[in-house]
Amino acid sequence: MNFAGRPSVCRSCGAIVGAGETSCAVCGSSLTPAQTKAGARQITYDRETMRFARAVLNRPYMFTLAFLVANFFVFLLMWQSSGMSWSALASFPEPVLVAYGAKLNSLISQKHQWWRFVTPMFIHINLLHVLINMYSLWMVGPYVEKLYGSAKFVFFWVVTGVAGVVASYLTVLKPGASVGPIARYIFKVHDFPSAGASGALFGLVGVLFVFGIKFRHELPEGFKRAFGTGLLPVIVINLFIGFVARGLIDNAAHLGGLVSGAALALIVDYRRPGERASIAISWHALQVAALVLVAVSFFQVVKHFRDAPALVTQDASQVANAKYSDYLVYQRALNDGQETLQAFDGDAGRINIAIQELSGAPRLDDQADALRDGLKALLVRDKELSATPQKGARPRLEQEKKLKADFESWEKDYNLWLSTRGKQYAGLQQ
Repeated sequence: MNFAGRPSVCRSCGAIVGAGETSCAVCGSSLTPAQTKAGARQITYDRETMRFARAVLNRPYMFTLAFLVANFFVFLLMWQSSGMSWSALASFPEPVLVAYGAKLNSLISQKHQWWRFVTPMFIHINLLHVLINMYSLWMVGPYVEKLYGSAKFVFFWVVTGVAGVVASYLTVLKPGASVGPIARYIFKVHDFPSAGASGALFGLVGVLFVFGIKFRHELPEGFKRAFGTGLLPVIVINLFIGFVARGLIDNAAHLGGLVSGAALALIVDYRRPGERASIAISWHALQVAALVLVAVSFFQVVKHFRDAPALVTQDASQVANAKYSDYLVYQRALNDGQETLQAFDGDAGRINIAIQELSGAPRLDDQADALRDGLKALLVRDKELSATPQKGARPRLEQEKKLKADFESWEKDYNLWLSTRGKQYAGLQQ
C-alpha cells in the first residue's frame, strides 16, 4: 500500500497534519525549514485541538505493534523456507506462498481450504511488499487503535482483511474470459496466489475517512483536516496507482477493505477524550473471536503445510537448471501456438499440433497454466470457426474480429507475465 502524498505526522507531538499544511495545528511546530525573521508573528495554539490530541495520543496501541511483529515473523519464516537466498527477497517462490496460506481460488473452491480467506493478510510476496505495508500500518494503525480502542481495532483489522480477500476471490474469472481495460482494474482472468495486508490497511483508511466525516462537528480543527476529506488525496492516489499497475496489484482486495472499513465506521462509535477505558463485553468477545479465527487459520496452515508443493529441498543449482529447462519448453510451445493463431488460416492439422504441444508444456505456476489454457481455447475457437459453415460473410467477420480481439487481450496478459514472473525463470540460467 502506497501512502505517497498522504497527511504527515508532526515530529514534535505525533499529531496527524493534513496534506498541504506547513505547520502542526496541535503544537504549532513548522514542517518546513525554519526561517527566523524579525518581528515574526507568534503562533496561537488551538487549545481544544491540543487537549483532544493529548487525550487520544496517550492511549496505548499494543495490537498495532503485535500485528507488525507477527507480519515480520511470518515473513522471516517464509524466507527461511525459500532457502534464505537474496533472490528470494525479490519474490518468494509460488510453492512457499501457497504453503503459508496465500489466497488461491482453486484450493478454496475445490479443496475447501477456507482459512485462505484469513491468512493472506499476514503474508507478503517479497521484502519491498512487507516493508511498504508495515510502514503504512505503523502510520495508520495507532490512530485507529487509539480512537476506537484495541478490541475494536483487532476486529476492524481482521474483518476488513477478510473482506479484501473475499473481494479478490469473487473477482477471478474463468480462463479465456474477455475483460475490457476498465473491468481489468478489478477483475482477473488468472488464478494466481494473492497475499498481503493491503486490504486490511485500506480498511483502516476507510475507518478514518468515515470517522472524520461522521464526527466532523465535534472534532477540533486540526483533526478535521487530518481525517475525513483530508484522506481523499491518499485514497485517490492509491487507487490511481492501482489502475496504472493493474495486473500486478489486487485492486479488488483494496476496494473490498476500503468499503468494509467505511461500513464499520458508520455503525461503530469511538472513545471520546475523557471517557473511561471500559468497553462492552461484546467487543472483547468479538476481539477474542477474531484472534481465535486467525490462530485456527494458521493452525490449518501448519496442519496442511506438507500438502503444499515441495519447498526448497534440492540443491539450488539443480532446481534452477530444471526450472530454466521447463521455461524454455513452455515458451517454445506458447510461441508456436501464437504463430499458428496469428495465421488465422484454419489449418486443422497445424492447430492440432499446436494444441498437443501446449498440452505437453511443463507446469511453471498457476498464472502460466492459465495463459497456456487460454491460448489452447483460442486455438480451438479458430479451428471450430473454420470448420463451421457460415451463412453470409458478415457473421464470420464479426466472429473473426472477436477472436482477434480476445487474442490481443491474451497477448497483453502473456507479455505482462513475461515481464514479471517470466523474468524469474529467464534469469535462472547458470
